[in-house]
Amino acid sequence: MTVTELWCHPVKSLQGQPLSTAAVMSDGLDGDRTWGIRDLATGRVLTARRAPALLEAAATIDAGVPIVTLPDGATVTGPGSDTDAALSAWLGTAVSLVSSTAESPARAEYFADATDDDSEPIEWTMPPGRFVDAMPILLLTTAALRAGALLHPDGRWDVRRFRPNVVVDVAGDGFVEDAWCHRPVRIGGVELVPRQACIRCTMVTRPQPGLDRDLDMYRTLARHHGATFGVWCEVSGTGTITVGDTVEVN
Repeated sequence: MTVTELWCHPVKSLQGQPLSTAAVMSDGLDGDRTWGIRDLATGRVLTARRAPALLEAAATIDAGVPIVTLPDGATVTGPGSDTDAALSAWLGTAVSLVSSTAESPARAEYFADATDDDSEPIEWTMPPGRFVDAMPILLLTTAALRAGALLHPDGRWDVRRFRPNVVVDVAGDGFVEDAWCHRPVRIGGVELVPRQACIRCTMVTRPQPGLDRDLDMYRTLARHHGATFGVWCEVSGTGTITVGDTVEVN
């Protein structure tokens, strides 16, 4: 087994940045989900669950500074009044680009029914320090992607729908990472410990550049795999991961 993809998502719910090498800190990939867009009216950090337009923009990060590319191709760099004005004009509401380290544990919302945007919104609080849903690292295997494609062959099981940090190339098809929970996963000098399956939501159905809206992505996972896909991991040994690194599960 080897690492086939690495992804950093510098700004919560914006398109991510593929990497060839990533530094893994005790609380996640360097730069991952360290920024978010806060709705000034509600105080919540926006996610594409409630604001699908976020997936139309992309973010990269350079020396800790986020660079956001808007759908029209314009770019804004770092926090500040100019960035906030551009983001607010794009989203049609007053927002601000905020750092996860400068915020109290952030509040966000998801829908009670992942296939119905008119269902009840439910608020939850993210862990402190980063705008992650549950734990520092999200890991997914190519075997799981192939398993999903067998269940819903008309769907585009593009890794971007699922927003992992680490994608591991595993032969065959099946949700093999489920069996890795509570077992050390060694990648180069890094050690991860998967702790729980990632519960999925409307995010996997959302359109983004090159991907159409597909409610059956969620319905397939709900019907066949308890609405989970991939595993959340703790970091038990920091270091660097590079695409092509060997992966060992103990």
